[in-house]
Amino acid sequence: MSFTVYGAAGSGSVPVEAALTLLGIDHEVVEAPTWEGEAQRDRVAPVNPMRQIPALITPDGETITESAAILIWLADNHPEARLAPAPDDPRRAQFLRWMSFIPAAIYSMFWVRDEPSRLVGDDEAMQAIVRNRTAARIAACWAVMDAQVQPGDFILGDHLTVLDLYVAVASRWTPRRRRFHAEAPKMSQVVRRVDALPELADFWPRRFPFEAGWEG
Repeated sequence: MSFTVYGAAGSGSVPVEAALTLLGIDHEVVEAPTWEGEAQRDRVAPVNPMRQIPALITPDGETITESAAILIWLADNHPEARLAPAPDDPRRAQFLRWMSFIPAAIYSMFWVRDEPSRLVGDDEAMQAIVRNRTAARIAACWAVMDAQVQPGDFILGDHLTVLDLYVAVASRWTPRRRRFHAEAPKMSQVVRRVDALPELADFWPRRFPFEAGWEG
């Protein structure tokens, strides 16, 4: 049996799919763009009661949700690929810090901004304020992270980790790469390297293509 990923192109499943691709792990993707409505959310409900993606089903039938948890689990279960610092590596604390920071400070904003009516009802003026303020908050969080990392070729040094995959994908969401480049100049060089990885040259066009205007 192979792995199954409940996800969608351009979504939080993409770094998980990228990690599986780099690891050479056979997997099937169940396409479920949950932002398109209740039918797609219902499709995910049997494996994740939160009706959110991504969800990873292991060959043993275990379900793992949350992008960061899946990425850390995959990396730790394949130490030979060096996609995460080992538990005794001095970089491990910062790896866990930033792998937690992204979903807590940045990814969480999208539950609000994707459907502002969840918090402010049908008031279009208030919805616009929510979108503007969440975009500003996301940009500010990227700036905070960038100020505290000292990348080599990649965020934690000279070896690619799943943290780089996570940032490369999340930085393409609102307020998108153009703003990310302005707020996070050090990490900008890293995500450009991840975009250009030859091992993912066939992957990106399928799962998050660099179409005209993609940087924002």
